[in-house]
Amino acid sequence: MSKGSKFQTSNFKLLFMGTPDFARIILKALIIKGFSPVAVVTSPDKPIGRKQILTPSPVKKVALKYNIPVFQSFSVKDSNLKSKILNLKCDLIIVAAYGQILPKEILEIPKLSCVNVHASLLPKYRGSSPIQAAILAGEKETGVTIMLMDEGMDTGDILAQAKLKIAPQETAASIHNKLAKLGAATLIKTLPKWLKGEITPLSQKNKEATYTKILTRQDGKIDWGKSAQEIERMIRAYTPWPGTFALLKIIPIQYLHPDDFFPISISKLKEIGIPIHRENKNKKIGKNKNEKLKRIKILRARAKDLEIFLPSGKIFLTKDKELAVSCGKGYLILEKVQMEGKKEITSQEFIRGHKEIIGNILG
Repeated sequence: MSKGSKFQTSNFKLLFMGTPDFARIILKALIIKGFSPVAVVTSPDKPIGRKQILTPSPVKKVALKYNIPVFQSFSVKDSNLKSKILNLKCDLIIVAAYGQILPKEILEIPKLSCVNVHASLLPKYRGSSPIQAAILAGEKETGVTIMLMDEGMDTGDILAQAKLKIAPQETAASIHNKLAKLGAATLIKTLPKWLKGEITPLSQKNKEATYTKILTRQDGKIDWGKSAQEIERMIRAYTPWPGTFALLKIIPIQYLHPDDFFPISISKLKEIGIPIHRENKNKKIGKNKNEKLKRIKILRARAKDLEIFLPSGKIFLTKDKELAVSCGKGYLILEKVQMEGKKEITSQEFIRGHKEIIGNILG
């Protein structure tokens, strides 16, 4: 940016806007490297846990530790917040995972610009869940983008980008921390060069843009009609939020009959661990008073591409006595699960306490 050459890193006023851990890591790095903001803007304290204890955001905790003034508001359009920001007469606003799109009246406040740290290689994965989207899509790499902000959603000109490989077993949680650190390092490296006018911003290729959505708990419900590979990526993408789950109908094994496993023969069912007997043929799933419906979280799993031709969602044991679920293509071996209201356990621990689940179906 041409007007950036008028400013030096030692004499400009910086405002930081962000809320979660991703922003906390970046804020702390800025402070340590001498880019301490004159104030931070973050979300209001929220009630957390069973006792609903009012808890400050990760960004607020860092700001208080370093005696940095904190502004909090539910809406970035709040007139009081705008007045506070105006009074700072800041040169630059840095935004990281703030959670709201800045309106024009805020974008125009700083003398230089508003700079955003986004957790994807823009223009791919604009929006609120870029890390999850990259894993879901099976990407081999992702990264961070340092960009100038405009009124669009992650549409501004790019100052710098840095790439990160996605390992086969990577989760959103593990990538999150790596990207936050990479984002902080890239931002700190980029700011002085941009302020001196040494970087020419590049326009995004909007035709190549893809978008992500705001995730909800319901997004974590598994569709067993999808392939095992897709579901395995979903589990990794949604760790820790929003998590993945299925609904389990626990039906005593005597209520299961061969038709529930069509077209698999009884001998094949026995081979893969499902004890079915022909005398159950007149008993139907879902038509007995003992049926229960419970939510089970799938915390870790691995996919197998081998076709077994069981109905999607059917629970069985492999020859190695591993807990598995049939999918639209292949099957999923469950490694770590959690029943509603219970602690996390391995699938082997789960089997020991719930032998009756074998042969049941996950919805």
